[in-house]
Amino acid sequence: MLHCISLPPGQFGGPFIEQLFCNCLDPREHEYFAEICHLKVSAHFLVRRDGELIQFVPAHKRAWHAGQSLFNNRSNVNDFSIGIELEGIDDCPFEDAQYDTLVQLTDTLMLAYPEIKKPNVVAHSDIAPGRKTDPGDHFDWERYLRQLS
Repeated sequence: MLHCISLPPGQFGGPFIEQLFCNCLDPREHEYFAEICHLKVSAHFLVRRDGELIQFVPAHKRAWHAGQSLFNNRSNVNDFSIGIELEGIDDCPFEDAQYDTLVQLTDTLMLAYPEIKKPNVVAHSDIAPGRKTDPGDHFDWERYLRQLS
């Protein structure tokens, strides 16, 4: 499942996304962090703007990225999904390096987990409509899916 995130909102770079996913975000660093520092969230992977790939949770383990969710009539999507965060925001294009890394990662995951097929690669907005909008309208699904093996 694809997501996007930036911390503080709308800003790229810095250590804050990693700190959030490692449960060590300092609420004194930014006023927004006081609102979210109590959250216990994680993703399996983060793809930075420059294409750097960071793994937080082994792909075969549960991460806490989907929240209240439903996919193919199954709830608790965290129980059976892999969460990939793209550093970005809904209303900003993603970088070529991010697409390159995301395609390589997805191809690798599809080889390791044959049940993952293109139709099963979805957005956070697909499994939590009305609650989530990411990765947003600027994510080029056609480009991404065309490049997958």
